[in-house]
Amino acid sequence: MINYTQALTRYIGAFVDELAQSGVKRVVVSPGSRSTPIAMLLAEHPEINVMMHMDERSAAFFALGIAKTANEPVAIVCTSGTAAANYFPAIVEAKYARVPLIVITADRPHELRDVGAPQAIDQIDLYGKHVKWFIDLPLPEDTQSMLHYIRTVCSRAINRAKQAPFGPVHLNFPLREPLIPNMEDPLKFARNNRIKTVQVNNGQLDLLDSDYRNIADCLPKKGVIICGPIDKYDEGFANAIFALAEKLQYPILADPLSQLRSGIQYGRQIIDGYDTFLRDRTVRDSLKPELIVRFGAMPISKALSFYLKEHQEVSQMVIDERSGWRDPVASAYKMIYCNETIFCNRLYTYLNNYEAVTDWNDKWVELNHFVKNASKIINESEDSINEGKIFHLLSSLLPDEATVVIGNSMPIRDADSFFQYTKKKIKLLANRGVNGIDGVVSTALGTSVIEKNTYLVIGDLSFYHDLNGLLAAKLHHLKLTIILINNNGGGIFSLLPQKQHPNHFETLFGTPTDLQYEYAVKMYDGTYFSVENWHEFAKAMKVSEENTGLTVIEVFTNREENANLRRNYWDYVSQEIRKLL
Repeated sequence: MINYTQALTRYIGAFVDELAQSGVKRVVVSPGSRSTPIAMLLAEHPEINVMMHMDERSAAFFALGIAKTANEPVAIVCTSGTAAANYFPAIVEAKYARVPLIVITADRPHELRDVGAPQAIDQIDLYGKHVKWFIDLPLPEDTQSMLHYIRTVCSRAINRAKQAPFGPVHLNFPLREPLIPNMEDPLKFARNNRIKTVQVNNGQLDLLDSDYRNIADCLPKKGVIICGPIDKYDEGFANAIFALAEKLQYPILADPLSQLRSGIQYGRQIIDGYDTFLRDRTVRDSLKPELIVRFGAMPISKALSFYLKEHQEVSQMVIDERSGWRDPVASAYKMIYCNETIFCNRLYTYLNNYEAVTDWNDKWVELNHFVKNASKIINESEDSINEGKIFHLLSSLLPDEATVVIGNSMPIRDADSFFQYTKKKIKLLANRGVNGIDGVVSTALGTSVIEKNTYLVIGDLSFYHDLNGLLAAKLHHLKLTIILINNNGGGIFSLLPQKQHPNHFETLFGTPTDLQYEYAVKMYDGTYFSVENWHEFAKAMKVSEENTGLTVIEVFTNREENANLRRNYWDYVSQEIRKLL
């Protein structure tokens, strides 16, 4: 028994130490018995910050928020059984959003599998193709070869998570009892004799000079640059893409999650009203380009998706450093796997003889300017709270260098339509890997671990879906301001075809809950505001800046009124723009 405890301690200790050596700084742990030695040795390691979260589903999204914001791997640890199954939604999001998660699950030893042992499920390939790599580890041994092996596996897993495209990996640890490690063992981390493991260096992808020359020689006069969601703000990329766009006189259609709608002094090149004016088929037809150059993930806007589908015969290049396949509308003709900043800078150097024309770009700028003026229909309304104006006001109410996490369904679409370019540096994030409403509160709280001025704009159903996630704010004393848009149900369905079938609409799609969230906020020691007008909203936002913990500002809206307001606005813009064309 003593020998097994020593083997358990040194084997898990070597793994934990290699996590730290390979750059994992934070681990989110959920309580459980089978994972005891991993959790205890993680907590003991001086270079690792362990953060507890009781609910595995929320814990995984919490870690995802940290990893997404810090742009570095974060590990999650849980016990065996359904605890591991609760990680699944966040792992799926991490897969498609390209977030590096190190998933560590404890398991029953082999002799207790498939024999009716408690808290034992089949954890082999539990997450299927949603992880980049899976390994079912051997039982602990205190031999030089096994200590070298576990360190190599750890280093390899972390580097797999960081290889393009980023994503989750899964390590499954079968462990026998007794589960308590020897915390007094001086060699538990082998800190004075670390075994050398293989180091992996990932370079930046680039093209040949001849490739750039060929692209430059074929660039037409009427092109558009589309920049979809990019989680990391990169000033070098922003400067490079603006310089390229200005040289070519191509408009930049900047998704709200592209990090290009704020903080950069090139506002004229940014087209942020396309989601409104591209809703009209006549406008889309009149703006047919000769080339489309796309960066980042697929944009949010459905109107922009229609634009791409209707011009599938137009040459489209997708620039992607992380070697994925981002073409859901099947309109790309060339996938270019290259670092985006390098691509823009190097292509620019081959454009000395390129002669741009301004008429094409000016047309986009004129339409965008019209939409900004037309949006005053919504933004200057003082009669009642409307959801679109919330995003219009954010740029003026938020402090500089704020980070805003945006919920899916209506909030992210309103951000696309109404969050306009601002000189303030405001970072916008969302879980757009699979566009789910689960885990958004926890993702925002994970973001707040890294970014101290973090805000979340979320609908009531999505908020309800992750109420458990609020515990992290209380446990770890995190500062987060939540703007809770409560239209008592699923507001997006009022804009979808389901609305045309009123029988059972409220039961199946509207789904009103009539919940009083004030009590939930108080349960987690948060500060709660209920606002009824814009003055109260601005005042609550100001107070939240000074608060050091959780603040929830609940804004009550009417689903029907807001749906009609959006439709009227879009119809008005379409009618007026047709006159311009």
